[in-house]
Amino acid sequence: MKFCADVPNFGSWADPKRFADFAARLEDAGWDGISVWDHILVEDGMEVADPWVLLTAAAMVTDRIKLMSMVTPLPRRHPWKLARECVSVDLVSEGRLILGVGIGWPTDPEFTRFHGPEDLRTRADMLDEGLDILMGLWSGEPFGFQGEHYQLEEVTFRPRPVQQPRVPLWAAAMWPAKRPVRRAARLDGVAPIFYDMATDEFAAPTPEGIDEIARYVSEHRSSDDPFDIAVTAAHFPGEDITDEIARYEAVGTTWWRDGWVPGMGPSPDEWLADVLEGPPSR
Repeated sequence: MKFCADVPNFGSWADPKRFADFAARLEDAGWDGISVWDHILVEDGMEVADPWVLLTAAAMVTDRIKLMSMVTPLPRRHPWKLARECVSVDLVSEGRLILGVGIGWPTDPEFTRFHGPEDLRTRADMLDEGLDILMGLWSGEPFGFQGEHYQLEEVTFRPRPVQQPRVPLWAAAMWPAKRPVRRAARLDGVAPIFYDMATDEFAAPTPEGIDEIARYVSEHRSSDDPFDIAVTAAHFPGEDITDEIARYEAVGTTWWRDGWVPGMGPSPDEWLADVLEGPPSR
């Protein structure tokens, strides 16, 4: 099991210098990664940073930890621009980037306010096309694309990422929806979210739920390459969750993302002090 600290890219985390300092301290404390959300508008007036600037700043002051976007909504980014950003971060970090992708949530305000696509199925189709474009451009070979949502005349993108054959790709998946998990099964990992669209309610992850996802991935995965399952679960400072983590690891979880969520759980200062003591179980 590997351990990652997960933070928003807004509010107090919108300062690239503060984020970079936090990443360096995480590395010193023994963590394996840092992940950052990808939002452009949370509410009017709130400070928001571009996650690629944050990850670049973190790359400059760390040597070991993985740097992750969790997750980037591909339907509101030009895939070719994202391809360039990812390669740049992979180069400056010497191969430590993991790109998490999704369709974007919530729809309002980040799609409604900028007149982006609001239909979820449309965004899912855009995500699949965008992934094909990313992988094609990262190949460093001549590549063109003609899809329903994106058209790209043949071009050759250089340099290639440090990591080959590509930057690792994880897909967010709102379980029990099946299509997002099938998408993840074609990639390198899944970042599951337990959410019922019928009731508009989120639920905490469980080992049983992760086991269901792992089995479904196995049924739809053709590659024998390693596959990551990244569980997001916060804990209160001082709480011993060693046994809980062991239960998740037993059903295939490879990454534990310990996150601070605005308005939930401990205060940011309490969470920060606890995180800097080191991963919750090691």
